[in-house]
Amino acid sequence: MPVQRIDRLLTNMGLCSRKEAAVAAKRGLVTVDGEICRDVSRKIDPDKCRITFRGEPVGYEAYVCLMMYKPLGVLSATEDREQKTVLDLLPEPYRARGVFPVGRLDKDTSGLLLLTDDGALGHALTSPRRQVEKVYEAEADGELGQADIDAFAAGLALRDGTVCRPAKLEIHAVREGHSFVTVTVCEGKYHQVRRMLAARGAPVLTLKRVAEGPLSLDPALEPGQWRPLRQDEIGLLRTVFD
Repeated sequence: MPVQRIDRLLTNMGLCSRKEAAVAAKRGLVTVDGEICRDVSRKIDPDKCRITFRGEPVGYEAYVCLMMYKPLGVLSATEDREQKTVLDLLPEPYRARGVFPVGRLDKDTSGLLLLTDDGALGHALTSPRRQVEKVYEAEADGELGQADIDAFAAGLALRDGTVCRPAKLEIHAVREGHSFVTVTVCEGKYHQVRRMLAARGAPVLTLKRVAEGPLSLDPALEPGQWRPLRQDEIGLLRTVFD
């Protein structure tokens, strides 16, 4: 691992800003190999040095991977001059690392959104060639049935002539003209699930992504909340490369 400045290391870990690192160091809250370090411009090798920050050991991570429960009304984008984006929900140190959303959830869709600064992982998860499954729960305005399940499984043709890959439609309940369903797709066409259900005469009323690849949305997260992925979860994601 190349040597790097301590403040840069702490920032890359998402622990603080560079200014906060300098303040913490002056207060004696940064140690290197057991000794207080008050100079965060000092360069170290993260693989060879033991670092603590505010009393906690720092384990260097080359990349960041986060799970977010994206709320409604927020854009899956890195920046927008007029509207709030998912990056606005993260602390500044993560934004400084260049974290970006993996794929997109439209403004009116909630649920699981992964964010990372690992470009190779982000590409693998969104590449059409990988056919990573994405699972959505939806309420649709219309009564769906077996014919619709069969149409999804056969590869649905959208109203503009676009043909989708075979997908899975599960119908959990039909009440008062509304259908409560789960849709599993392995591609990411623009507004795909909404367009698929609309093509069957059942426009979407609510839409939430609950899983992507091997990961499911953490039920402990509330809309707008996020957490770093555990190492076992990152390992599962990297099976996409295999």
